[in-house]
Amino acid sequence: MNVGIMGLGVYIPDNYIYAEEIAKRTNIPQWVIEEKFGILKKPIPGPEDTTSYMGIQAAKEAIKDAGIDPKDIDLVIWNGGQHKDYPCWLASLKVAHEIGATRAWGFDMEAMCGSMMVGMETAKSLMMNNDNLNTVLLVSGYRNGDLINYEVPETSFMFDIGAGGAALILRKNLNKNLILGSAFRGDGSFSEQCVIEVGGTKKWPMKPEDANKYYFTVRDSEKFKANLSEKTMPNFYGVIRDSLKKSGYSEKDIGYLAILHFKRSAHEAVLEELGLKEEQTTYLENYGHIGQNDQVLSMKLALKEGKLNLGDIVVMVGAGIGFVWAATTVKWG
Repeated sequence: MNVGIMGLGVYIPDNYIYAEEIAKRTNIPQWVIEEKFGILKKPIPGPEDTTSYMGIQAAKEAIKDAGIDPKDIDLVIWNGGQHKDYPCWLASLKVAHEIGATRAWGFDMEAMCGSMMVGMETAKSLMMNNDNLNTVLLVSGYRNGDLINYEVPETSFMFDIGAGGAALILRKNLNKNLILGSAFRGDGSFSEQCVIEVGGTKKWPMKPEDANKYYFTVRDSEKFKANLSEKTMPNFYGVIRDSLKKSGYSEKDIGYLAILHFKRSAHEAVLEELGLKEEQTTYLENYGHIGQNDQVLSMKLALKEGKLNLGDIVVMVGAGIGFVWAATTVKWG
């Protein structure tokens, strides 16, 4: 028994913000935004681009790519952003209704920007253990850029955040594009170092002045930087290698790396560590970081550009603030 990727979908809004504008808003030189942050431009939501809407558009594309009827879908898993159309609200069932997946039930799950890989592992486990689950839609929308204040330099590592949607159609016993091993690591010492201070139950009810404080802040900048420096890259490499090992491979077998967007130096360090060439990945400098959608976007671009070929071993890898690191290995074709 196996689970494979039957269809991929991506939605990118028509609106963009460019490095020049980001530089003006942040007082960071444009060359730093472009060369160090690695952002030439990034999509931002238009008037209709709610979190669920972007996921719905990506889901429609994935369904078309898979060549299935929405009524074939047994389960919809929302693994997009928590910052959704409404608080305390299920996006999965909104998506199911809008795409015509009338047979499906659904639920929402979240591992921040590691959610695509966690969603794949969750869906695969459910499908392998339930005879009545044969086709699952993973769907994500993301616009956490709403929660970034360009005047808070401590959160500059999130100035690359854009907006968009992504979706995967998974099919049991597809016998191609196989989802193999996944690996995850977490570190709760980060859990309250970078948060939105208002809007949660720790400070409730909200006061009128809280409306202007609804954005990410860092409580102890030096401690947070030290944590990131010490733990981020070792855990990235760890989940990549663990995922490959579970799948019967090593980094020497990687054909394509579908990695999130982060600063250019970190991207280059990963390639060097794994012995990969630039053409074996895609640096998302024209998109920025679109949360858990980066890996699917990277694969879609790779297919279009001929970087992803039949038989390739693909590693999808990302990390979510909080902090969780996640990787999944896929055998394409």
